[in-house]
Amino acid sequence: MKTFSKLVWPYMAWITVFIVAPMLLILLYAFTKEGNSVLTLQFTLNNFTRFFSDSIFPSVMARSLKIALMTTLLCILFGYPAAYCISKLNDKQQALAILLVTLPMWINMLIRTYAWRGILSYFDFDSEIKVLIGMVYNFIPFMILQIHTSLSKMDQSLIAAAEDLGANKTQTFMRVIFPLSIPGVIAGITLVFLPAVSSFFIPKLLGGGDYVLIGNLIENYFVSTGDWNFGSAISLIMAVLIIFSMFLTKRIDHQIGEEKE
Repeated sequence: MKTFSKLVWPYMAWITVFIVAPMLLILLYAFTKEGNSVLTLQFTLNNFTRFFSDSIFPSVMARSLKIALMTTLLCILFGYPAAYCISKLNDKQQALAILLVTLPMWINMLIRTYAWRGILSYFDFDSEIKVLIGMVYNFIPFMILQIHTSLSKMDQSLIAAAEDLGANKTQTFMRVIFPLSIPGVIAGITLVFLPAVSSFFIPKLLGGGDYVLIGNLIENYFVSTGDWNFGSAISLIMAVLIIFSMFLTKRIDHQIGEEKE
């Protein structure tokens, strides 16, 4: 066991260099003034005050949460029936269906979004509708896969027992199948909501520059204006919201597990 434990160190080094160190730099930039050198750091809260004092930034944050929530709900609405139908197929048909669901994911997301940009150019949709279509298309496979995993692992004897006790198909679904698949739904929500709320190139390509989300703001302040301090502050606020949403979904999942027991 001690021999295998040494294999963890390369991964720890990777995490430190590519995750921990960048997060610490973001934290440092967020609480310091622009133009500081390493030896003359001046700490400040002005970056956060600037974000909340200007109504534009909170409105962009609210818009990002809104589009992420709409994307998540639509992914559940369309993804659950798809996952349910796939789970009813035999093993070979399920494997083929899952392959068809995941096949578009083999292509780079940026290329797929460019393709949708060309398709949607023929339609006179509102920018928000175009962004929403791109979001749902890119993230719905994550929802389908998670729900399908829960449905395929479900104990079929419970469904048979419900039918033997006189439950019809609707009652069986509402009282047995759906409650047992909720962990998959929650996992799907996590995998869809988190990338949707921080996405920047989908609204940039499909929104035509008219539909700005929080990810676009962060990109703009890091790449275009060079204000890394304010960009880091926005990133930190976004990270706090993401951590809170993860905690909330984990808490809900834990409460559902306790109720089942």
